[in-house]
Amino acid sequence: MTDTIAPKTGANAEVASGVAQFFTPIVHELIALAVNGKQAHWHVRGLNFIPVHEFLDTVVEHAQAWSDEAAERVIALGLPIDARLATVAKDAGAVDPKAGFKPADETIADVIAQIDVATEKVNAAIDGLAELDPASQDIAIGIRQGLDKDRWFLSAHLSVN
Repeated sequence: MTDTIAPKTGANAEVASGVAQFFTPIVHELIALAVNGKQAHWHVRGLNFIPVHEFLDTVVEHAQAWSDEAAERVIALGLPIDARLATVAKDAGAVDPKAGFKPADETIADVIAQIDVATEKVNAAIDGLAELDPASQDIAIGIRQGLDKDRWFLSAHLSVN
């Protein structure tokens, strides 16, 4: 018995492997962002508590949806993906924020740093998938657009103007 089932897609094994190579790190970073974003949501403090607390839930929801979309693309091409928490903890390059209560500005800076790490992985996928699989590149572009918007919304809380 095998872990893979060849679906009827336009992709061959080389394309599927390439997509998995680019999307697995994205899935790992987005899962780390979701877990750490929830941790931040629970522990944020300060004058902007309510809007930051509530928007962090939005960031978490987005990260979960995007990780699901990227993982499902790999699965649709016939390959498994390992996104167990132990694997994510070992492989993700995400920032490891300190535990406990933190002021909103520190919390936001930590989450923005995690978004930046995820964006680096997404950018690599956008570049690498241009020729290999434009359909998968389109997914990566959509994730990038969403990460940019979430980053913008968070960074607006740090603006003095």
